Amino acid sequence: MIDVTVSSFEAEVIAASSEVPVLVDFWAPWCGPCKTLGPILEKLETDYAGRFKLVKIDSDQEQQLAAMFGVRSIPTVVLMMDGQPVDGFMGALPESQVRAFLDKHLPPAEQAQEDAAADTLDAGDALQRLQDAVVADPANDDARFGLVKLLLQRGELDAAKVAFAPVAAKVEISRRLAALQLWINAIDFLAAQPGGESAIVALDGRIAANKRDFEARLDRARILLALHRFTDAMDELLEILMRDKGWNEGAARKAYVAILDLIEPPEVKVADGQIPPQDPVVATYRRRLSSVVLS
Repeated sequence: MIDVTVSSFEAEVIAASSEVPVLVDFWAPWCGPCKTLGPILEKLETDYAGRFKLVKIDSDQEQQLAAMFGVRSIPTVVLMMDGQPVDGFMGALPESQVRAFLDKHLPPAEQAQEDAAADTLDAGDALQRLQDAVVADPANDDARFGLVKLLLQRGELDAAKVAFAPVAAKVEISRRLAALQLWINAIDFLAAQPGGESAIVALDGRIAANKRDFEARLDRARILLALHRFTDAMDELLEILMRDKGWNEGAARKAYVAILDLIEPPEVKVADGQIPPQDPVVATYRRRLSSVVLS
């Protein structure tokens, strides 16, 4: 179960629902029926073992999201799939009725397991295809970018460094390759911290004491990037940009743009005259950057 806000909605709900159905529970701390339904939903999330993802939205704190879904009473529950609401219900239904609601939309457990296995095979096939493409044409920087990115996503840092080495000298002339270098450097930076991930706690303390400690904010963004928390890293970089756009020769803007390059999905071919679909997370964060930089 994840608590969602406006800033995390695109990543935790819209983008996530393209991978697994997302059940959105609109609630409030004062709502009695919410306290009855909440534990049922959390139990079912465990029982269904990954067949759906549960997120909770405090309708009092996140009125913009509640209005977007037309929430008029709580609890209200909405099922999201492929970025779109497909069904929902209001009120504290008993567990049996919630199960029936879920079973109407979710694939059977056996199919979910088969889909997961297929995803694993697809990832392996994608890696092999990219490796073959690089071997066939070492100058194919697009294939190499995809290969290094996939290796980093899989946590195979050493293999990623080996694959990246032949193009390391091009980082000054290729924004996408520079983005990969930034990611690799961030992972190395995190590995060098004595406390590992806990180093972020000390950075939080520095930032709380001085909102303009941009070095601490940049280091925090680097750790978040190393942990694949891309949107959180961009949120931190925006905090720098909102206070000083040109700090450190635009280091925050450059890092932000690099992360956008890393999370941008591959181009989708469409018929002539059609507009290719935009990734909602990328589109949102591009708009946020523009609003800050141009303000």
